[in-house]
Amino acid sequence: MADKKTHDGSVLVIGLGRFGSAIASSLARSERDVLAVERNPELVALWAGRVALVEADATNPVALEQLGVRDYPTAVVAVGSHLEASVLITGNLVDMGVEQIWAKAISNEHARILERIGAHHIVRPEVEAGERVAHLVSGKLLDYIDVEDGFTIVKMRPPRELEGFTLAQSRVRTKYGVRVVGVKSPGLEFRYAEPETRISVNDTLIVAGHPDLLDRFSRRP
Repeated sequence: MADKKTHDGSVLVIGLGRFGSAIASSLARSERDVLAVERNPELVALWAGRVALVEADATNPVALEQLGVRDYPTAVVAVGSHLEASVLITGNLVDMGVEQIWAKAISNEHARILERIGAHHIVRPEVEAGERVAHLVSGKLLDYIDVEDGFTIVKMRPPRELEGFTLAQSRVRTKYGVRVVGVKSPGLEFRYAEPETRISVNDTLIVAGHPDLLDRFSRRP
């Protein structure tokens, strides 16, 4: 078995459907060490030469052992539509002691099962994408990142009431309970926000806070 140090920072992606192939190809483009595992020979042929991959059945723990899965610190179970396979693969990875397991779920029940058997992170791409788009189309938001329960970061255009004033003068945190953490002006580098930072009409703001408060702030005219 390979020395675990040779796989530090490496990611194992199991399943090359739309979700898994997007993750694997993105990691490969960023020059991360990634190995994809897929049992469908048609998908293997499609992605051969584009990402490092092997054809194997990840529901079989013997196959995973042969691949040296224990040496990978991070694994993504991108098999979502076949619940039984998803659960078996995740259980195999848990038994092998993989440090970080990300697993795709297609329903609340599926997510609960994956969490109970030991997946560290549950991903529901369709639900999360839908929620993100809903936020983006409802106000001045340009991007939306839900970091964890009760804390979100957004990129947005400034409300008119901030234009021409410093953050100290506009009292954003006091009035709206959110914090402007950065400002990007056209043609200038990003800068961290200070009380004396003056906001212009064409600026882009990075704002952090509770999602409900951010939604209220982003709806200001």
